Amino acid sequence: MQPILSTLAETYEELGLPLRSIENEYGPGQVECTFDPLPAACAADNFILFRTATRQVCRRHGYLATFMCKPAFEGYCTSGWHLHQSLKDRNNGQNLLASNEEGKILTPLAKNYLAGLLENANASILFATPTVNGYRRFTPNSLAPDRATWSYDHRGTMIRVLGNTGDPTTRLENRIGEPAANPYLYIASQIIGGLDGIDRRLQPWDADDAPYESSRPLLPTSLEDALKILDNSELFRKAYGDIYVDYYLELKRAELGRFNSYIEENGDKDAENGISQWEQNEYFDFF
Repeated sequence: MQPILSTLAETYEELGLPLRSIENEYGPGQVECTFDPLPAACAADNFILFRTATRQVCRRHGYLATFMCKPAFEGYCTSGWHLHQSLKDRNNGQNLLASNEEGKILTPLAKNYLAGLLENANASILFATPTVNGYRRFTPNSLAPDRATWSYDHRGTMIRVLGNTGDPTTRLENRIGEPAANPYLYIASQIIGGLDGIDRRLQPWDADDAPYESSRPLLPTSLEDALKILDNSELFRKAYGDIYVDYYLELKRAELGRFNSYIEENGDKDAENGISQWEQNEYFDFF
């Protein structure tokens, strides 16, 4: 895979995308790219460019790049989109999450923001994981979360805290998203949830060193469940507006309806790698 990875890296550089790393991941053909931090809107713009450029470059060289969460090929793993986030003082650029107090990593403000992400995880999840296929990730004892947990540098939690006392790169990594997510909606949902925690001065529950055994709120396991939760969220209805939320819900209900109709007619007899052919046809070459 090295030749195409090198070509992609060169393309990202020419496009001004601040690539930090590109490497093989756990599954066959699975690749992870990481990028330098940027302001939220710029990061969202760059993600769209990254996704589009990756697919175009790969096609020109005889490959197909997909951002589908879990393809219907035996042995293929799920892919996530881990969104790193921090807060900075607009006047001096100081990282407002990083504590300078000995023995502490997060500031009180950071804990409020973290608590907001946890409190609003289920209501925000439709923006982070918007497809039928994306909910295949949320399984126990994987590198994806199955409930609203957090801890320090733990890849099994929903929120992974990275950094140290006085470290200007201290940040929160939310592992709830899938690569097919709309970056503007995903990032906005994080800001809305985190700021709600700050406004209400919420406090996070204790860190979870055994996340798959903790008694935290379970994440939705289907698009249908996520739709119901967002529909009843006062916070996100107020933030996005009722008109937009209702519009978005109808789009997703139509998608879910097509999936359910397929399953009712065909069952899962054509499933491969636990994934229906409807999902493969719907998402594999679309994202």
